[in-house]
Amino acid sequence: KKMAAPNIVNVATITAKTDTLLLTGTSVVQLLENAASSGKVIKVNSLIVANVDGSSAAAITVGVYPQDDIGGTPVLIASTIGVPADASLIVIDKNMGLYLEENTSIGVTASAANDLACTITYEELS
Repeated sequence: KKMAAPNIVNVATITAKTDTLLLTGTSVVQLLENAASSGKVIKVNSLIVANVDGSSAAAITVGVYPQDDIGGTPVLIASTIGVPADASLIVIDKNMGLYLEENTSIGVTASAANDLACTITYEELS
């Protein structure tokens, strides 16, 4: 069950953040969460996936999970999209308007360990 989200017209605080994560395995890992009782809405502005391997492509899968801690069954926004060696993929950009309400999360899965690095920018609204 989703909790009440703050009215973003009357936001008191907007905190800009950037997180990075090297995907060191091939299992799903949490990239970003909005905890069940945070009292916040998270506006995701961008997600860039860089392939740091100089010779091999790797694939990325990105899902929005209906619970924090990557719980539940995700809705995929990117499914095994190939990222060429030494290239980047923009999965989310500022024009998409993706919001994480309370008790939701974003999980990412790489096809190869230590090849893909994620950078996500977002704003916590409360």
